[in-house]
Amino acid sequence: MDHLRMNGAYWGLTTLDLLGKLDIVNADEVISWIMKCQHESGGFAGNIGHDPHILYTLSAVQVLAVSNKLDVLDTDKVAAYITGLQNEDGSFSGDMWGEVDTRFSYIAICCLSILCCLDKINVEKAVNYILSCKNLDGGFGCTPGGESHAGQIFCCVGALAITGSLHHVDKDLLGWWLCERQVKSGGLNGRPEKLPDVCYSWWVLSSLIMIDRVHWIDKEKLVKFILDCQDVKNGGISDRPDDAVDVFHTYFGVAGLSLLEYPGLKAIDPAYALPVDVINRIFFSR
Repeated sequence: MDHLRMNGAYWGLTTLDLLGKLDIVNADEVISWIMKCQHESGGFAGNIGHDPHILYTLSAVQVLAVSNKLDVLDTDKVAAYITGLQNEDGSFSGDMWGEVDTRFSYIAICCLSILCCLDKINVEKAVNYILSCKNLDGGFGCTPGGESHAGQIFCCVGALAITGSLHHVDKDLLGWWLCERQVKSGGLNGRPEKLPDVCYSWWVLSSLIMIDRVHWIDKEKLVKFILDCQDVKNGGISDRPDDAVDVFHTYFGVAGLSLLEYPGLKAIDPAYALPVDVINRIFFSR
């Protein structure tokens, strides 16, 4: 899993921050490693010696934001890397090899917004491309005509929220599709007829919050589902009760609980997937 280490750093460190325990990590060691993952292109890799990708670039920027170390970045260099990945139709490629996905649209918009460089891309084209991926059921796919999926919906709704474009969303139609993701156990799935998974406690819940339809699901049952996925002896959260825990599901479980205002957790921003105090520091302390 070496290629996912940058994502793992984001999941783990953001979880610690939400728990109020970020100070147990040596921030200087983390920052030193992150900067060794940056390429001459300005993008970041998942680990030292790997190729850069927009996925890992956002995770690197998010970790630096959580650590209050965005000042170590050459912002223009990172922004130029992301800007260079926008295609003529407004979509974004993930890297030099050209794969297109609405995940990458969200990542580009989120990352550039954090860096206060959103004006460096064609936002109108980016928004129009995302809207071209909207389906008749109100959801969004990874490309035009792609199946609606909760993960892609978060990416599209998050990007539209950051760009001030949520008025393009049919909130009742999308809200209905999203609230139907809750199953009898209280958990949420990503598509119809799929098993519930803790990670959708983030993808679905954050989207419902952004379109102001979160009151359409049973919050108490969702809290119970997430807590039932804990390993109470060793810590961590799994995808479903009694499965093995991992840092991915631990982060999204804790993030979901934060959105549900669970006691003892810092608030998280549903669009940026970062603690609210981090977002406030970025946008209101300049």
